[in-house]
Amino acid sequence: MADTPAIVFAPDGAPLPEPLRAWLRRLGAPVLEEASTENLLGMALRGRPRLVVFDARGRADVVLDACRRLKEDSFTAVLPCVVVVAEGEGPFVEAFAAGADEVVRASLPGTELSPRLDAMLRRSDRDTLVHPSTRLPGTIEIERELQRRLASGALFATCYADLDHFKEFNDRYSYYDGDRVIRILAKVLHDVVKGVCGIDGFVGHIGGDDFIFIIPVGSVSEVCGEIIAIFDALAPCQYSEQDRRAGYFFGKDRRGQLHRVPLMTVSIGVVTNERRRFTHAAQVSELATEMKSYAKTLEGSVFAVDRRTDGPADGAPGATELANVLGVGERS
Repeated sequence: MADTPAIVFAPDGAPLPEPLRAWLRRLGAPVLEEASTENLLGMALRGRPRLVVFDARGRADVVLDACRRLKEDSFTAVLPCVVVVAEGEGPFVEAFAAGADEVVRASLPGTELSPRLDAMLRRSDRDTLVHPSTRLPGTIEIERELQRRLASGALFATCYADLDHFKEFNDRYSYYDGDRVIRILAKVLHDVVKGVCGIDGFVGHIGGDDFIFIIPVGSVSEVCGEIIAIFDALAPCQYSEQDRRAGYFFGKDRRGQLHRVPLMTVSIGVVTNERRRFTHAAQVSELATEMKSYAKTLEGSVFAVDRRTDGPADGAPGATELANVLGVGERS
């Protein structure tokens, strides 16, 4: 974060109040000054600044218009924006109406300013690091959690969950129904992982119907088994009565040929550090992806656990070889 710049937008070129300048110095981000609204918007679109400070003590109309335009674009709206205003209630209310994430008066002492701006950045980081539809941590937080687990030296299992036949479901019904299924799976994963593992469990959302959850090694069978049982009970309810009774529907493949599409199931690929030594999160995620892909070749809802050990490899193993070194679980 230290190399990500903070932008100060001050059309009249007036220096910022000293408490705010001191806070920026403590933040450690390079500070870029800008007086043109168009240049500011261009800078925000080209890269994601750490934050934007708008000085509205002088030309408030120009400054608040720039803030409003920044917040109207979905790409730049996530940028944390603080507006410095003159004394009085009017400027304070107008700045928030323009979309400011935080508003400070020039007279605000540093003892109050610093905690408020620190909290603003924490809120911004929290909001941008979660998946918008499920509110689960995204890929950045998943990688951080994997690195934290690796650094701790504790035994853990990384589980990659993915829905089978989800695309065909989405095509037959609608993206709205598909999004509902994703939220259902997210809720199941979160509730089971947290219910069984408490603070030792982590659930993240890669995107679409792909999820990662990280749990203690000893909880794999219980957690995965319960997830499968609950999802298999809920999945049929997402279909029409006709499709649910049949247990399938006819859908077209990429060549336009009709084929039977079974009801959705969930496949979970599991990798642990019991028999393997990992030094980076990318190694874990790569193997978890491989395990998930293998699990999807099996029928129904299953979880497949990698039982291989570190050793010389002559290339990626095929499905037959994997079947000989995996522990595979499914609902009873």
